[in-house]
Amino acid sequence: MVGVSGGVDSSVAALLLKRQGRNVAGLFMKNWEDDGRLGECDADRDRLDALRVCAALDLPFHARNFSGEYWDQVFTHFLAEYRAGRTPNPDVLCNREIKFRTFLDHARELGADKIATGHYARVDCLDGRYRLLRGRDENKDQSYFLYTLGQQQLAATEFPVGELPKPQVRELAREAGLATHDKKDSTGICFIGERDFREFLSQYIPAQAGEIRTPQGAVLGTHQGTMYYTLGQRQGLGIGGRRDADGQPWYVVGKDVEQRHLYVAQGNSNHWLDSRSLRASDASWTAGAPPADGLRCSAKTRYRQPDQACRLEFRGDGLMVYFDAPQRAVTPGQSIVFYTGEECLGGAVIAATDAPYGGLAQG
Repeated sequence: MVGVSGGVDSSVAALLLKRQGRNVAGLFMKNWEDDGRLGECDADRDRLDALRVCAALDLPFHARNFSGEYWDQVFTHFLAEYRAGRTPNPDVLCNREIKFRTFLDHARELGADKIATGHYARVDCLDGRYRLLRGRDENKDQSYFLYTLGQQQLAATEFPVGELPKPQVRELAREAGLATHDKKDSTGICFIGERDFREFLSQYIPAQAGEIRTPQGAVLGTHQGTMYYTLGQRQGLGIGGRRDADGQPWYVVGKDVEQRHLYVAQGNSNHWLDSRSLRASDASWTAGAPPADGLRCSAKTRYRQPDQACRLEFRGDGLMVYFDAPQRAVTPGQSIVFYTGEECLGGAVIAATDAPYGGLAQG
């Protein structure tokens, strides 16, 4: 059962499996109910594109509405994290709870023994253990968002486009006459799409204005709500061109949700965003068990970041990560994902860092 999203990647995943002579069907997941308050939703267009692809490939087509599960298991967590001043990554939770749990369950009910998606990643089995591997296309690799998959999910999953570069995926779709061959890639948070983020979030969390301050305590202006800002952000602060500043850009370096203070510092090289260690929680390991304490590996604290050398140290139900080099704008609520070579070991949610406003005790 291929999760057909109406995009080119899942379309080619279905195409490749069909060409292998596999018994293939497609299932379209609707994960969000839109009431129209904030503009048109793309779900209906995506469903039609997915149906067209299945028709062109002569595949059975199924559709399921998982919006209730998505609200309960993904969106409520998303809102709670923003209320707490963190910046969550809903794509990671969606993969864990919806695409590789709810979808997998429904696929099995429909008679499928495996699922496939259009993710740029790979799975293999070595010495009886399934491994999650990076996609061959380094620019499209999506293993970062899949680190919560365990052995049961990996054993039941295929990623047919994981061996291919994106241009070849589009060419295969064009040659096969698939309507999605030139469809634009989706960007941003899935349920927000192209809509204004602030307007969307304000529908669910009341904005609370407060002061914009420097770390030294100087008040520079006001903001509409700390939830609208993330560490390292430089756009939309509205404090440029000050006579008492030197013209360098300002960056968000910290948030105090209770006091409604947004902290900013000036200059690309300011030290307020730098950290050498972090604490993480809610770890998930693709092997089903954590690696050895003290493991040296590489990590990403955000998607597309180059690999960063680090060391892991387990403490209670959490872990500490120590980096060889300072890290910039590591953001609580986001995921840190670990690798050795091409294998994704797993990851965890960033809880705090040793940056000045990162939340770790200084000593």
